[in-house]
Amino acid sequence: MTSSKILTKKILAGAGIPTAPYYSPGDLKAKSFPLKGPYIIKSVWEHASVGLEENSVLSVKGSGQLLAEMEKRRDQLGGDCFAEQFIDGREFNLSLLASREGPEVLPPAEMRFIDYPPEKWKVVGYKAKWDDGSFESLHTQRSFEFPKSERPLLQNLMDMARRCWHLFGLRGYARVDFRVDERNQPWVLEINANPCLSPDAGFVAAASQAGLSYKQVVERIVQDTGTKG
Repeated sequence: MTSSKILTKKILAGAGIPTAPYYSPGDLKAKSFPLKGPYIIKSVWEHASVGLEENSVLSVKGSGQLLAEMEKRRDQLGGDCFAEQFIDGREFNLSLLASREGPEVLPPAEMRFIDYPPEKWKVVGYKAKWDDGSFESLHTQRSFEFPKSERPLLQNLMDMARRCWHLFGLRGYARVDFRVDERNQPWVLEINANPCLSPDAGFVAAASQAGLSYKQVVERIVQDTGTKG
């Protein structure tokens, strides 16, 4: 269910969990209408930010213009793509790890955009994740430090992450990615049922913040998958 980003969004919306509005090519072919605000074009199936960069965000004035851009990019996005309303705000990753008491939400991480010029869209795209020498990689930093005033927001994110775990029947471990808009409203971007477990990856960094070793993380994942049919 989480492999298809469109199916994920439909399930989230059906459960009343906020996720950004979106259009598929079929939606835009049905009729022409004006659009307000920027949209980001994403692959339906690809993960690890494949095909996702700053130029994936477009300011468009109508559905026809957005459809034309989607058709132009669909091949490089694996053949299927969709356009999601771009939430120009903060980005958070919430990692979850199975325990005997249910999913444990590990310390929230914010991906902070450092010294980005005003005209540059803030996107954790392919360069930010995989091109170590790029501006995006050097100026996108993970942080676990938050002032006390942000506790209500963090608690809301943690509660929503748990809801996603149960809604999708996740097992072992997972990560839920959020954007938070200027009104402090969280929006679920994506649910990752098998996030990267490399020792330098974000999931392991969150586990370390919780005082867990790499060995403990792997043991808990294996135990969770081994105790259920």
